[in-house]
Amino acid sequence: MEFPCSSNRAGASTELSVCSSPSSSYSFSLSEFDQPFTEQQLQAIEAIEAAYQATTAKRRRENEVLCVSPNSGRRLPRSISSLQSPHSSPLSPCRVTSKMRFPALKFGGRIVYSRTASEVDRASRELAKKINSMRKGMDQITIGFDIEWKPTFRRGVPPGKAAVMQLCLDHSQCHVMHIIHSGIPRSLQALLEDDTLNKAGVGIVNDAMKVFKDYNVSIKAVDEISNLANQKLAGVPKKWSLGSLTEALISKELPKPSKIRLGNWEVAVLSKEQLHYAATDAFASWYLHEILKGFPDPQAAADSEGDEEPICVMPQ
Repeated sequence: MEFPCSSNRAGASTELSVCSSPSSSYSFSLSEFDQPFTEQQLQAIEAIEAAYQATTAKRRRENEVLCVSPNSGRRLPRSISSLQSPHSSPLSPCRVTSKMRFPALKFGGRIVYSRTASEVDRASRELAKKINSMRKGMDQITIGFDIEWKPTFRRGVPPGKAAVMQLCLDHSQCHVMHIIHSGIPRSLQALLEDDTLNKAGVGIVNDAMKVFKDYNVSIKAVDEISNLANQKLAGVPKKWSLGSLTEALISKELPKPSKIRLGNWEVAVLSKEQLHYAATDAFASWYLHEILKGFPDPQAAADSEGDEEPICVMPQ
């Protein structure tokens, strides 16, 4: 139920009248906001807020309006701020915040999951065969790379070994290898140590260091996508995350649910949700790298423009 309220008393100070019931009302003068609220005012505000919450509990709000009294720093209920006329003096500065939602990025290709040493070896050989066939028509081949491991939430306890390794070469197929169970066979090691095969990822240098520490395998030809983005995109250089870069380049959201991201990657068999999460990360790394690689280099373009000779036009 809604109760009629009005704003009146034009003059030296604007007054806002708000109602908490049909038979009672309380008035707040703008000049009073310089002073701390009295107990009576606080009780009235609480009553107003309770009435407001009761009438709008089922209404979904996409934007949140926060109003703060400029002098007291006290946050006012939305019920008060919502009653302001657009032509009246505002009670206090307001900040309107809304989160733009992008469609989720999903990998729609085939996920090849291997968890035993023989399965990882076979998958690595098939991947190497595909890479060799692609070399005939491409100067540089890039593979999306990422790893997952079981986190720890106890002080002094180190995180687990790299448990899952994801490799993605194109739209059609991504490999998810459960290396905590299989280890890294020689066929996979050969791919990782191949300095002619570019491995792209965000934070890939740290990932490579972890793999070396955990498995004594040195990953070569790593390409940090955040650095490439700063090189190709205009603006102040920043430390990009895979999610922020996905939104900036293709207006998609990279899902990062905590229950999966911080879950147990050392389980005997990965769940369907874990497989899709892992494959999507590797796919995003490959896909965003391909997009950035196609962008012109701003510095090179500026240098080439500076090298151009001026064109002189002779007067007629």
